[in-house]
Amino acid sequence: MKTSDILKKVRKIEIKTRRLSDHIFSGEYHSHFKGRGMTFSEVRQYQYGDDIRNIDWNVTARYNEPFVKVFEEERELTMLLMVDVSGSEFFGTQNQCKKDTLTEIAATLAFSAIQNNDKVGLLLFTDAIELYIPPKKGRSHVLRIIRELIEFHPKSKKTNIAHAFEFLSRVLKKKAIVFMLSDFMDSNYEKVLKIVSKKHDLTGIHIYDKREKEIPNLGFISVWDAETEKTHYVNTASKKVRRNYKAYFLKNLDYFKTVFAKNGSGTISTRTDQDYVKQLLGYFKNK
Repeated sequence: MKTSDILKKVRKIEIKTRRLSDHIFSGEYHSHFKGRGMTFSEVRQYQYGDDIRNIDWNVTARYNEPFVKVFEEERELTMLLMVDVSGSEFFGTQNQCKKDTLTEIAATLAFSAIQNNDKVGLLLFTDAIELYIPPKKGRSHVLRIIRELIEFHPKSKKTNIAHAFEFLSRVLKKKAIVFMLSDFMDSNYEKVLKIVSKKHDLTGIHIYDKREKEIPNLGFISVWDAETEKTHYVNTASKKVRRNYKAYFLKNLDYFKTVFAKNGSGTISTRTDQDYVKQLLGYFKNK
């Protein structure tokens, strides 16, 4: 893709997602995410009803009358977008592939964060760490993230969610808001997810195409596996084949929802042909 084409696509996504984050998500983002904790602001004289645990004993001793510490919520947050760029993300039978939906959702979340003057970082992963951009503030930084989401070409096509979580645990020491965007066609990541969820505010966003859940009766068809790069011939006329196909999808979806919920993390599941805006708003309002 030419540089001019990339810039046009970046601008198009910015216009769409910036409007969403400015007019729809900014309020929801502000109300949903709280600061990492309470930071010291000042001391003042004790007033009736103050928590005695906040008494500053050094200042109290100095002035011979009680003073308390005043705290305020630390509003600045750090958001990290963990985005699956494995081969399966390029699948799509509707208006766009999963990768396009991932990019739009990630951009919307990123713009919502900078509206709040927060830092945003990006982690692109397959079965390896493909790219890591440390969290920073500002519109130009978000535009760089969008450019990478559009034009980045991963070296691998496979998926390893556990490895991505392990990397996150090493590089992000302070508490952050973490969104993992993937089709979650993987398993055996609960152990490391448990560690991540204890430290960070974690949400998994599951994006899928409707033909990954239900395959129609089309007779014998050739199916190309984007992750193994192999072609398989499938008899879709067989009810057993269609049933097993759906069972595989539901197994991965159930594992995703179960392990996230079990460890106190949120989940969103949206199809490429659905309105993800409603899904995100519903999640922020109900959590």
